[in-house]
Amino acid sequence: MITSKQRSYLRTIANPLQPIFQLGKAGIEENFLKQLVDALESREIIKIKVLNNSGITAREASDIICEAIGAEGVQSIGSKCVLYKRSINKPRIELP
Repeated sequence: MITSKQRSYLRTIANPLQPIFQLGKAGIEENFLKQLVDALESREIIKIKVLNNSGITAREASDIICEAIGAEGVQSIGSKCVLYKRSINKPRIELP
């Protein structure tokens, strides 16, 4: 669990990032979750865009994904959400 100070720090890191995944009408599937785990292992923080045809909000998608893969939801604004998971092999981001 991350603190509010750490969450604020992660938000500043995520602000300039572009979404690297789009969640569409296929929804959250095993293959999508596997790709997220791989991306989080290499980057530690990612941004996802939830399309209108997905049927769920960015907040709902963030909650489902975080529960499934053990990540932390940093932020959900509009159609985008930011996820963080500390890398097991090479931690890049030092939290305050």
